[in-house]
Amino acid sequence: MNFLVVTFAPSILKQNILNSYGPYVKEMDLWFEGVDHVRICSPTKYSLGNLLLTAFRRTDLEVVELPEVSLVGFRNRIRTIFYTPLIMVRLFKSFLWADHIHFRSPGNITLLGLLVQIVFPFKKKTAKYAGNWGENKGQPWSYRFQKWILSNTFLTRNMRVLVYGDWPGQTNNVLPFFTASYSENEIIPVKQRELSGVIRLVFVGALMKSKNPLVAIQVAESLWRKGFSVQMEILGDGAERSALEKYIDEKGLQRIVFVRGNVQSHEVKAVLQESHFLVFLSNSEGWPKAVAEAMFWGCVPLTKPVSCVPWMLQNGKRGILANTMDADLLASELQALCISPARYNAMSEEAARWSRNYTLEKFQKAIQSQL
Repeated sequence: MNFLVVTFAPSILKQNILNSYGPYVKEMDLWFEGVDHVRICSPTKYSLGNLLLTAFRRTDLEVVELPEVSLVGFRNRIRTIFYTPLIMVRLFKSFLWADHIHFRSPGNITLLGLLVQIVFPFKKKTAKYAGNWGENKGQPWSYRFQKWILSNTFLTRNMRVLVYGDWPGQTNNVLPFFTASYSENEIIPVKQRELSGVIRLVFVGALMKSKNPLVAIQVAESLWRKGFSVQMEILGDGAERSALEKYIDEKGLQRIVFVRGNVQSHEVKAVLQESHFLVFLSNSEGWPKAVAEAMFWGCVPLTKPVSCVPWMLQNGKRGILANTMDADLLASELQALCISPARYNAMSEEAARWSRNYTLEKFQKAIQSQL
């Protein structure tokens, strides 16, 4: 089988080894198993900041270089208009080669690919929509347009669209899906956390305004001011890091909040195994990987009810749904659990039990069923 991937995630050659964004690579390694040849249509440069790179397992991957395009800013839009014909020609030629076309959505490259695929109705296709499928309000028009094309069974034929969560009223080509981070052989009994000592909080994710890391820090600060012994680790990097570090210094939180930057997955795992709460207040998610990973280890999440999160948390049975952004009120939610160990431990066990239904082994089987 000739397997083609269309993605905005850059394919970057380092020391003759192909690398890309870590979580995407980890998943694509599973898609590549059992196919004969792989070609990736993607940019080969990245200009939007730091990227946590991981090497693909396969060494025989072929890359079709596409220019990086963006619709943000007048200059970028002009550049995109200029390069669009070249991108579409290269996509068309690759579609002729492919037996199976796999789209990583949403993304500007994918948007162009979805237009080209209209003239290939008999090619087998899948699309992994990694964004919030069930919400249009506030999303860029390009995201809404991609969802419209993907769910239009007249323009998009022979396509399975894999989305996070089970959304009623969808066309029959839209299927609920999931992702996974851990293997079945990593499952160990959930660690019973003591609540009488230091309460350990963690934030995992990009340090950007839409993820609200400042509010997460303010939750830790509020809990500390309520008299609890608190320690918070911030795992991630981004444009907001300097502002967060300034806030920590100004508020005298240097012994409470520690910004560690990007760390490897095994370090994230170790922190989650020891932490009581994940504080993750992102405005928009598809499948919030940080939430699912925390739950796997019994680390109770405090997170906003976006996308499929209410389903993941069973409307508050497996974690805390943040229906406010008031740090003091959110800290009170954590306080209520801290003074009720039985309730906390029951929630921790429920979180782990649910998340451990979604292992890498089950994920691989689900992927292979789509090929």
